[in-house]
Amino acid sequence: MPVNDASLLATVDARTKLAGSNKMEILLFSLGTRETFGINVFKVREVSQTPAITKTPNMPFGVEGVLSLRGNIIPVISLAKFLKGEQVASKYETMIVTEFNKSTQAFLVDSVDRIIRVDWDKVRAPENMMMSNSPAAQQNLITAITELDDGKLVSILDVEQILASVVGEARLPDVPQAQLEQHQYMFFVDDSVVARKEITGVLEKMGVKFQQATNGREAWERLQVLASRNWGEEGNLHDNLKIILVDAEMPEMDGYVLTRLIKSDQRFNGIPVIMHSSLSSNANRAMGSSVGVDAYVAKFDPAVLAETLIPFLQR
Repeated sequence: MPVNDASLLATVDARTKLAGSNKMEILLFSLGTRETFGINVFKVREVSQTPAITKTPNMPFGVEGVLSLRGNIIPVISLAKFLKGEQVASKYETMIVTEFNKSTQAFLVDSVDRIIRVDWDKVRAPENMMMSNSPAAQQNLITAITELDDGKLVSILDVEQILASVVGEARLPDVPQAQLEQHQYMFFVDDSVVARKEITGVLEKMGVKFQQATNGREAWERLQVLASRNWGEEGNLHDNLKIILVDAEMPEMDGYVLTRLIKSDQRFNGIPVIMHSSLSSNANRAMGSSVGVDAYVAKFDPAVLAETLIPFLQR
């Protein structure tokens, strides 16, 4: 069904019902090619016709300019131009306004199709499918893919990486050092390349050892191995694994289901689970609380992430 304001708002209002259901809702759109793209509805603020864009000098490639939206000045990014790495002649009259990583921006697209609901376990990492002909895949800008009932593939864009590429990566500030024993570490999981790089940078600067995974299912499998390990003289799981840091939206298993599994397994009792997500609204925080997260940190503020981790690491 075509997307309209009513259907989009109804979907957004129903977000909390998806918490822990291992399902996601995707807004499908086109860039004027045969490829179908998608973005998590949780990141979508609205869809509208593109108003007048103000051209500004010295903007990064792919940024068409800025516009005023309800009193706020936001950047307008041409996804087609950014993905193809070249000038695009077509004028895109539809824009998707997104809100994540504490920022608001508009993405120009050719057309918006509809909203679909899929199980996270039907959303796969891109390396599991043949996507080499896609310009987005060639730039590693696809975070996941799924398949429609008619067999057509949907490429879910890593909009966090796109935004980081456009605005640049923030310089890591000074962060507090963690006073841990040699054998102690933390575990984190995130499907975004840029997010894993940023988290790694913070942990290394804090002097924290870590293990990592790229999706919820992989994380759960690795955590099961750790929980089943015979620790011997090293104590127990709780003495070694200090924190589990999870993303909210991930292929194959989302962070809400992963958190619920961890919290229902007595072997992880006392090990805090912190949710680190680009979805920073009160509704998303409430969703995290509903499955038992011990803290919620919005991406990406290195200082806030470090400040959140320190008290849990020092326990």
